[in-house]
Amino acid sequence: MDRLAAMQAFVRVVESGSFSAVARETRTTQSGVSKQVAALERALGAKLLSRTTRSLALTEAGERYFAQARRLVDEIAEAEAELLQGEKQLSGWLRVAASVGYGRLKLLPLVKSFLAAHPNVKIDLRLNDGFIDLVEEGIDVAVRIGELADSSLMARRIGTTQRVLLASRQYLRSLPKGLKAPRVPQDLLQHNCIVYSELATQNAWTFTAGPGAPATEGAKITIRAQGNLQSNSSEVIRASVLSGMGIGHSPTWLFQEEMARGELQVLLPDWPASPLPIHLVSPPQRRQSAKVQAFALHLAPS
Repeated sequence: MDRLAAMQAFVRVVESGSFSAVARETRTTQSGVSKQVAALERALGAKLLSRTTRSLALTEAGERYFAQARRLVDEIAEAEAELLQGEKQLSGWLRVAASVGYGRLKLLPLVKSFLAAHPNVKIDLRLNDGFIDLVEEGIDVAVRIGELADSSLMARRIGTTQRVLLASRQYLRSLPKGLKAPRVPQDLLQHNCIVYSELATQNAWTFTAGPGAPATEGAKITIRAQGNLQSNSSEVIRASVLSGMGIGHSPTWLFQEEMARGELQVLLPDWPASPLPIHLVSPPQRRQSAKVQAFALHLAPS
């Protein structure tokens, strides 16, 4: 058995959803493709695909194997393209992960311009606010916001994001009699705060006294924000703040348009929050990929 050919056949069967499509691509027979995949399963000692007369689906073992097999197939195709063309001609899939809000508002425009500059590249953009294992999911490069935990991932800092404390005018108008908009961080304990639970700090909100604050400049105050809603989704945080449910502590880009239109009020402007770092992270084996390097350079030109 040609292990590489069988692996390539398996990957294309999963991507296309049928044996017949791969048979047409490779100008062979459907039974021939099926035999390649079956031989691969025997060699691995595991069933990769669950087949019926009408559909096929990955087994649990197949899902784990597919992510790694697809990456290897892509790397080989990329290496061959560079050798044959004598230069680094970017081609094939690049799998990128990011949080939902950042991916939609900030990353997607850069993905568009990257694809325009590299017409032979295809991007699989995975947006998820929860933690994902890059190796297990077959991700080439991910954008992560916040301090990074120690890991084997290769990281490159590409910028920072400033956070602001804000509320809709609807929320501020609906405050109970006697309760006013916060003037110092401690006042937040009397308000309904909406917490984004995916940050390592969760509901610990830290502020630094600025020149206009009624405290020594540079002094830091951390409060434990409390409220009736928390979420691991930046889109839920965004929607709940805009609908007047409470006070949010979020990156400026998440509410950039609404802030520009005056729909939201920035609170505690004399108590800025510490900015969060933004990193590109990759599994060590993908750091030297020409596509990953080109994408990183596109996001943060050196």
